[in-house]
Amino acid sequence: MFTSTLLAAATTPLQWSPTVGLIIIIANIIAIAFGKSTIKYPNAEPALPSSNLFGGFGLPALLATTAFGHILGVGAVLGLHNLGRI
Repeated sequence: MFTSTLLAAATTPLQWSPTVGLIIIIANIIAIAFGKSTIKYPNAEPALPSSNLFGGFGLPALLATTAFGHILGVGAVLGLHNLGRI
């Protein structure tokens, strides 16, 4: 009974599109801006080759903010897909 309810609620698979990519990029920009203002030591070692290109972030801060951005982006994409917007 419960399985049939879950199968009935399943949506169509989400196909990648430029809209999905744009949402992920915007989410990463938001996450980097959030990280820039909240990370206590953004330039922790190991340093990146051109820190000015990466906003003065070290490798740990860059990985943390982009991982957070992808989590935000995937949540936004799945939420919008569930609402039928994309």
